[in-house]
Amino acid sequence: MIITIRAIPRASRTAVVKDKDCFKVYLTKPADKGMANAQLISLLADYFKVKKYQVFIRKGETSRNKIIEVTDVWCLPNYG
Repeated sequence: MIITIRAIPRASRTAVVKDKDCFKVYLTKPADKGMANAQLISLLADYFKVKKYQVFIRKGETSRNKIIEVTDVWCLPNYG
């Protein structure tokens, strides 16, 4: 599954929110030395109930807008 992410680093809380056409992911870590990307992968793995190695940043490693691939998704949450 390919999804579009808008990362918001240095937020006061961590959250994954489904927006109109993408996900907004609020991260408490700064966008420095890959800390925010590591937290992003961890949060998305928890959200989609997969292992961290199943979440890949395909595009936008240094950007707030990212294309993420999640592999072997068996149980997706209801986005409603």
